[in-house]
Amino acid sequence: MKFNTKTIHGGQEHDKAYGAVMPPIYQTSTYAQTTPGGHKGYEYSRTHNPTRHALEKAFASLENGNFGLAFGSGLAAIDAIMKLLKPGDEVISTNDLYGGSFRLFTKIFQNFGIKFQFVSMQNAADIEAYINKSTKLIWVETPTNPMMNIIDIKTVAEISKKHKILLAVDNTFASPYLQQPLDLGADIIMHSATKYLGGHSDVVMGALVVKDEELANKLYFIQNASGAICGPQDSFLVLRGVKTLHVRMQRHCENGREVAMFLKKHPKIENVYWPGFEDHPNHLIAKSQMKDFGGMLSFTTKGNNYSEAIKIIEKLKIFTLAESLGGVESLCGHPASMTHASIPKEEREKTGVVDSLIRLSVGIEDIDDLLADLKQALD
Repeated sequence: MKFNTKTIHGGQEHDKAYGAVMPPIYQTSTYAQTTPGGHKGYEYSRTHNPTRHALEKAFASLENGNFGLAFGSGLAAIDAIMKLLKPGDEVISTNDLYGGSFRLFTKIFQNFGIKFQFVSMQNAADIEAYINKSTKLIWVETPTNPMMNIIDIKTVAEISKKHKILLAVDNTFASPYLQQPLDLGADIIMHSATKYLGGHSDVVMGALVVKDEELANKLYFIQNASGAICGPQDSFLVLRGVKTLHVRMQRHCENGREVAMFLKKHPKIENVYWPGFEDHPNHLIAKSQMKDFGGMLSFTTKGNNYSEAIKIIEKLKIFTLAESLGGVESLCGHPASMTHASIPKEEREKTGVVDSLIRLSVGIEDIDDLLADLKQALD
């Protein structure tokens, strides 16, 4: 089954009760039993819910995995991965990553004796120098948020397997449509399903996908024991969103390319960060491991002028100033004060997240309207 068909049918079956094409919303907390332990596969909705189960099977199908898990948020999904570790374990993470991930690592799990090393992964082979006997996990985000850095997943996977270390990849920016890290050797895929998988800015959710059954069982245990699951209504919404992922991503990519080209030529713009440019760092790696280059990009104004950047943001009309990304509508954000505010200024500026940086999530509106909006705001 090819990807465009998987988005609609992957892992799915018609409802057994009445043949409903879309899985019903099983808005229930518990299930009747005929005798203790005598049930139809569902006991309690924290552990299993038919609507969530349908979504989890869809997640697994999209990423060519065997097991999918749905959580109340992307951070809840990351939290579950971190609970595979114990005090004294070490994690090697890319140094350019979502601020919420950085906050979870440094403000929560570091307090429980887990050590984190934040390193540049532009040259994936350099990671090996940071590995020691306590290293248990490598955390990769590619493309990174918000600098759009590209990390060679296949090379990192070879290193992780050589040292018997888990490799987790945050695949949120790419989505399974553009990139499938399990096929490149990753052990765990994480998504903020709030973003492209849901696609309509109406739900908050996280997802994990794995191939290995033993690893899946450990994560299912953590999911059930910790309880950070999503509800059936949210599961239904994301399952509905997934069914149009392929057509949405095609337009995100088309519009993202046009916006990136427009900004690169504009006299007021200093830098545009988009992996589709031939001079973008690791462009050839992006070309080899991604189907296209996506609808996410960042840029700075000439002179890296903070007040100029804020003026542009405030003048935009179709691009909405808001947190999040990956919805059908175009959004703009100011990483330094929004998504990456939890990262100390000195640390974030080392990776390029300066005060004048603007991040765009290019939606699926008419491209002429998007370019006109950017032009009027810049001019």
